[in-house]
Amino acid sequence: MQRRQFLKSMGQGLLATSLLSISGIRCLAKKPPNIVFIMSDDHGFQAISAYGGKLNQTPNIDRLAQEGVLFEQSFVTNSICAPSRAVMLTGKYSHLNGVIDNSKVFDNQQQTFPKILRSSGYQTAMIGKWHLKCEPTGFDYWNVLPGQGNYYNPDFIEMGQRKRVDGYVTDLITDFALDWLQNKRDPQKPFCLLLHHKAPHRNWMPNIKYLHKYDDVEIPVPDTFFDDYSTREAAKTQEMEIARHTFLDYDLKVPDMPGQQDETEWEKMGSRMWQSTWRRMSDEQRAAWQKAYGPKNEAFRRAKLKGKELAKWKFQRYIKDYLRCIDSVDENVGRVLDYLDRSGLRENTIVVYTSDQGFYLGEHGWFDKRWIYEPSLRMPLLVRYPAEVPSGVRNTEDMVLNLDFAPTFLDFAGIKPTDDMQGRSIRPVLKGQTPADWRKAIYYHYYEYPAWHMVKRHYGIRTKRYKLAHFYYDIDEWELFDLQKDPEELHNVYNDPAYAEVVKQLKAELEKLRAQYGDTNLQKYLPSKPQMVRHKAQGKKVRYLIPPDSRYDTGAATLVDGFAFTDGTYSNINLKTGWQGFEGGNMELVIDLGKEQLIETISAQFLQQIESWIFMPVAVKFSLSGNGQQFTVIGQLPNSISERAAESVIHSFRINDIGQRARFVKIKAKNRKTCPSWHPGAGGKAWIFCDEIVVL
Repeated sequence: MQRRQFLKSMGQGLLATSLLSISGIRCLAKKPPNIVFIMSDDHGFQAISAYGGKLNQTPNIDRLAQEGVLFEQSFVTNSICAPSRAVMLTGKYSHLNGVIDNSKVFDNQQQTFPKILRSSGYQTAMIGKWHLKCEPTGFDYWNVLPGQGNYYNPDFIEMGQRKRVDGYVTDLITDFALDWLQNKRDPQKPFCLLLHHKAPHRNWMPNIKYLHKYDDVEIPVPDTFFDDYSTREAAKTQEMEIARHTFLDYDLKVPDMPGQQDETEWEKMGSRMWQSTWRRMSDEQRAAWQKAYGPKNEAFRRAKLKGKELAKWKFQRYIKDYLRCIDSVDENVGRVLDYLDRSGLRENTIVVYTSDQGFYLGEHGWFDKRWIYEPSLRMPLLVRYPAEVPSGVRNTEDMVLNLDFAPTFLDFAGIKPTDDMQGRSIRPVLKGQTPADWRKAIYYHYYEYPAWHMVKRHYGIRTKRYKLAHFYYDIDEWELFDLQKDPEELHNVYNDPAYAEVVKQLKAELEKLRAQYGDTNLQKYLPSKPQMVRHKAQGKKVRYLIPPDSRYDTGAATLVDGFAFTDGTYSNINLKTGWQGFEGGNMELVIDLGKEQLIETISAQFLQQIESWIFMPVAVKFSLSGNGQQFTVIGQLPNSISERAAESVIHSFRINDIGQRARFVKIKAKNRKTCPSWHPGAGGKAWIFCDEIVVL
């Protein structure tokens, strides 16, 4: 071959090689990114040092801020656990995805971003807290906590199989996630991992290694800790104050002294929950806890604190345990980031850290979330993606929502979001290319009332400067806050004439957003109220063959008082009116109708509220008699309600079309006797509660 031909050949070869290399680079650039979506539960932005908070240090979470984008204007659409999770999965507001509060079951047949990613070639996994009262769908692998889960030696449900695992929950969730990343996925496929922590959710139980952290620190009480709620009517009736509404034993880890008797039902509930938590721990774990908390609890008892000093002590115990839980979360975020770095996955993996909502760390005297106020409305959001997202960016202007997560993940994967998704991809925002029509206001709606913590139903709008909220259902109150002048939201200026034009403009924008998101029918989501019914049993004599517990004997007539619930569920169960309770034993009674009558229908209504150890009867037997001595069984109905139903459920055991004459009706409800093995109160006495017996 001549030199000229050789050189020409070499040149063509080099050109071909170069083109192949460029093509290879382009292929790499087009490879869909991996996604690691880390979410904690109730992690307020105030407890992340990258947000400027001085309560604690979170060096591993801060790495995401240093290597990616931190959002200061990140918000939740409905500040409570299950609804927020449903919004993130579907990209739809609560009223459209069906999970308006924690009592609702998520319809796992609806579209979610993991399902779409999976159908497009991604491997998907869900590990940790699920909390949607159904089996996860759209995942190649899932291993989740039942309900809220436990901090120590928790149960996990792995692909339908339930088992208890020794260890600390935050470590275990990360262990399972790393195991899936290293050993269970196909390395040739892109992956999406949802790694969702329980911590730092109530009851704030730290890992043993952190039990003594902050012991020598006095954490400043927030300026608004002793807020009197003088201009906010809804805030006056809440039940989420650290000083008044935490359990001394379950929340603050001060158990009853030997021989001490709980006096109120509230104290008894807290004691039962703490005892079941304590029993779950191993001897070594309990010994470590006793060593850490025993001396401090003794000092507390000797001090006999009252008033504001007692409230401050409760704050210190609460906030330190809360921060200790976050120390474990931060440590485990670091484990995941280190793995991505070591394995060469860092550059092409999107890592998101967020919480399912914000949280109160003593502001207004509170713990928990729910309100449209800033500590619960704002949620942390940090995003790292070295292949596309710049590092060290602090976005202080752009309003983003948990509604945006689903379309964002799909956008990065090169998939068009579905038409019913209401959020927008924040991909251009992450790159510093905020669209000109990006939102200038966000819409919020909270539904869970009457219920735990008694935060009124409300909806509202937040702009950069103002916040307008309407509290409704059993109240009709408006609140307006000027966040520029009043960032702590202490002064409701809704009725101030100086803000009349602001109110007018905000109400117009609020109605526009409600129409845009299809949330204009408030009546549709109101709870059903008790309805009066007339029946033969009303006001008749009830003779107990097995008497109820004296604490819940509210009079025999209340069993047949003519009040029934209309939809099978009711969120505000008052255990002191209208319910008979039976602890560990059966219920058996006879109703005397006064004379022989034709009977067509008999039903008995029972409550299930598993956090209070109240379960449906195993079965209910109905019998009839003409003389009150000899009874004929006309039917026995088994329970059809899942014992794991976490929400309060009211269910009627009913027999229709009887067509027999009788004067006496006997009803026997069989108690399961003890709480099941999976329940925190395993082995303890189970309750059955009966209210409305109808005879027609």
